[in-house]
This record gives sequence, structure tokens and C-alpha cells, in this order.
Amino acid sequence: MKNIEILATLGPSSLNEDTIKKLTDNGVTLFRINLSHTSVEKVAPTIETIQKYSDVPISLDSEGAQIRNRTMKNGSVILKKGDQIKITSSNLSGDEKNISFTPNNVVGSLEIGDLMEIDFHSTAIRIIKKGTDNCIAEVEVGGKIGSNKAANLDRDIFLEPITPKDKEAINIGKKMGIVNYALSFANRQEDVTKMRNLIGNKSRLISKIESKSGLLNLKAISEASDAILIDRGDLSRQVEIEKIPFLQRQIIAVAKYIDVPVFVATNLLESMIEQPTPTRAEVNDVISTLLMGADGLVLAAETAIGKYPCETILMVQKLIKQFHRWTPNTNINHMICE
Repeated sequence: MKNIEILATLGPSSLNEDTIKKLTDNGVTLFRINLSHTSVEKVAPTIETIQKYSDVPISLDSEGAQIRNRTMKNGSVILKKGDQIKITSSNLSGDEKNISFTPNNVVGSLEIGDLMEIDFHSTAIRIIKKGTDNCIAEVEVGGKIGSNKAANLDRDIFLEPITPKDKEAINIGKKMGIVNYALSFANRQEDVTKMRNLIGNKSRLISKIESKSGLLNLKAISEASDAILIDRGDLSRQVEIEKIPFLQRQIIAVAKYIDVPVFVATNLLESMIEQPTPTRAEVNDVISTLLMGADGLVLAAETAIGKYPCETILMVQKLIKQFHRWTPNTNINHMICE
């Protein structure tokens, strides 16, 4: 039978002895630490906690070439349509009048007319004035902006594929025996080469496809990587959501042709963040993903911040079991009764 990997992101809901042990016993094959939501100071303690309670390998998932807003006062801020907000290069806590982003070169790269969507399309702002070290934007779509949320610009600007924080975290990981690393927003083969030079040839490099540039350079990225991960969430920021199912099929087909493992992430069992069972649509999505040829399934919010991390993994195992049992010659009566 095909070996299906289960990658589980650890976070506030699961970074404890009891849950780590249960996830290990329930068949998780790789624990993921998301550096976008983990400070450098917490990298070593997080690795130590996981290694104390489990022998399952750990993967450090880089921040990568992504724009994010910094901390917002009181955790989130409501912006209203028509309001103006200053985008500054200073490291400040955002409010209704000011906001700042990482990496630091974002402000200098913005131009009048640019449209930026923040926090998964929750809010959209357009640049109307540009200064030497700040910009003024008008809110076109009002909404709530949380802290450390991804932002998407309506055109490409250059972003370093590996952030200073990534480099520091990777150095910590290497000293602690980590050999699995994921490159977020792999846009071109050169990005993968930079990551490879940093982690070494003996480590496994998983390149995440989550941008238009990543799609356009998919073959070269795949050939330079040890595995590919389709991040459907971030990819849907740049590509219309109705195209995602077809792009997923194409990416998996390319990975299969090159003979590199391919994992699929985002919204697999999203309802299990709050509920102990998934929806029928989610169950169909997971099985369809496996039937397309995916080699692994990635749980993110479900296991990091969800209420039912262990139940989620058990459900994934049930779905994988059914996937293995299903063959063209299976008798439907046998399937129902067993």
C-alpha cells in the first residue's frame, strides 16, 4: 500500500505532552513548526518540547517571501471604508491610523495605485500618496485586521526568499538535529538553491507552491526540491479560488512526472477546528486529493489552534484507511458492511 504521510502543525492547542504523545501514537509522520507564528526565542524551546515527548521528525517551515503586518493594538483593529491610514517603516503597533509591514523594504517598494489586501481579503487598501519613508493609503474594503496577518499586493515586488529570522531559526534547528525544512513561497529555482545552500545536502527540502511565480516555475522548483507542498490557502490569494482544484491536479501531475513527493495543505478538515467531526465536503476533498496522487496531507490550524487535534488525526487515518481499501473491484456491499 502507498505510504501516506501526515504532517501536523503544532501550536497552542497541541504543544503539550499529552497531545504530542497522542498525535505520535495516532500516526503523525512529521511535526511542523510554523516560523511565521513562532518567534526566534521560542524555536529552541519548542523543538526541545517535541523531542522530549516524541521521536517523530520535526520540520521548520520558513516565513519566506511574504508580506505581513506587524502587531496591532489590542490584537486587532477595525478599518472603515474611506478612512486613510499611514504605512510606515517603523516597527510600531498598528491602529486605525498607522500600520507597518515586514519585510522592511515593503514601504519603499510601494507605488501610488497599488492595491493591498490584508488578512485573507478581510481588508483592502490602495496607495494614494508616497513619501520618503512612508505611504498614505485609503481603505477601499473595510474590515478587521489581526496581528501578523498575510498581505497580498496586486503586483510582484522583490522579496528575499529567506528572511533573517529564517536564517537564525535554521541555524538553531541544525544544531538541534533538525533535517526537514520547508521553503515558503518558493518562486523560482534560485530560491530553492539558496535554501539548499543554507540547510545542506543531507537535509530534506520541501518547497511550498503558493504563488503565481511558483506555478510558472513549478518544473524547475520541483526538480531542485526533495518534496513539493501545495499551500492552497496562500495560493488562493493570488489565483481565483475556483481555479485551485484544477491547479492542484496539475501540480500533482507535474510532481508525479518528475517523481518528487507532493503534499497538500489548507482547509482539509477546517471545520474540525471547532467541531469534533468534519463536513461531507471536507471528507470528499481529502479522498479526492489522495486519488489525485498526493503523497501526504498537511494539517495546520486544525492541529495548531483547533479544539480537536487528536480527533482530526484519527479522522485522517480513517480516510487513509478507506482510500487504501478502495479498488475498482471492491464490492459495495462489502464496503458498507465492513
